[in-house]
Amino acid sequence: MGDTQPPRAARLPNGTRLLRRAVKGIGVAFEVQRLQLAAKAALAAGLAFFVAPYMPGAAAEYPYYAPLGALVSMYHNVAGSVRQGLQTLVGLAMGIGLAFLLVNVTDPSPVSVAIFMGIGVLLAGLPRLGSGRDWIPTAALLVLLVGGSNPDDFSFGYLIQMGVGVAVGIAVNLLVFPPLHFNAAAASLDELRLALGTQLTDMGAALKEKWPPEHEDWSRRSDELATAARSVRHLVQEADASRRANPRRRLHPRDVDLDYRNLRELERVTFHIQDMTEVLSDVIWQEDVPYTVPFRDSVPLAEAMTATGELLRSFHSEDTASQHRLFSSAEAAVAACMAATASPDPAEPDPDERTVTASESILLSLHRILRAVRPAP
Repeated sequence: MGDTQPPRAARLPNGTRLLRRAVKGIGVAFEVQRLQLAAKAALAAGLAFFVAPYMPGAAAEYPYYAPLGALVSMYHNVAGSVRQGLQTLVGLAMGIGLAFLLVNVTDPSPVSVAIFMGIGVLLAGLPRLGSGRDWIPTAALLVLLVGGSNPDDFSFGYLIQMGVGVAVGIAVNLLVFPPLHFNAAAASLDELRLALGTQLTDMGAALKEKWPPEHEDWSRRSDELATAARSVRHLVQEADASRRANPRRRLHPRDVDLDYRNLRELERVTFHIQDMTEVLSDVIWQEDVPYTVPFRDSVPLAEAMTATGELLRSFHSEDTASQHRLFSSAEAAVAACMAATASPDPAEPDPDERTVTASESILLSLHRILRAVRPAP
């Protein structure tokens, strides 16, 4: 009988990967921002439950819905808390109205409940309901199942207590260290510049190596760069949202409009570097492409790429004077490469017969990159 157990050497790497993923997941759960959100959610839930018994009439009989309202309104920025809380209350009101319509039209039965739950799901598709859409069928079902013979009191108490919880949650998020996500956005912009600069310098090094080059990691980074650019856009948008209705923005001013301009520039740079990556990868490893990079263009192209990559990397740590100096060096390297590749190569066949060169395409991308990242005067 064959051995069906995988070898120990094969099991260990899989176990190591699972352990690393578990540790990474635990690390994400215990990040500072997550801990702050958890602490504020706990505080809001406790305060809401403390206030709940003081609500008027039948609402005092349903205090457990106040902490629920506090939890559903808790978001990682103030504007999001307000939006999510209001959307939840709108969804609850629509669900309660749907339940009252069912009670007034017919007695609850498997068929009628199914029909009205289907209507609730359809209503959840209305635009701009956001997180409130899930509460329409939920609220309707709770009124039917929990409200029992007294749906009026339950609906009143349910909606009031949820409203109290939402108000407490918004107040806690507004008054207790309302978060600003400026640092994450700034760090992500720097990291993207550094990654793009590294990509250019790695491609410049590949052009100077014997082909096919030994180092080919750069040829597989195109999707990674696109993913990084999308992540930066998300973080900049989060920073923008975190300053809305946030009293701390006056103490920590930041030009988010400048972040958006830098983001758009880096997105253009990412597009051009992706194009250069694909062109150079095809030239090196594909045999059926109708373009090539002549040998005489390799060194000037490599120098132009490296100089532009060093410029992008300089935005991470260098001062303005160094950035201007590196920009001038990159501009000079691109101009020198354009001059070197402008005249026909005597070693190449006649222009009508030779393969189209890809040098012009790479140079055009470098020129557009320099135009996008020109340092401020």
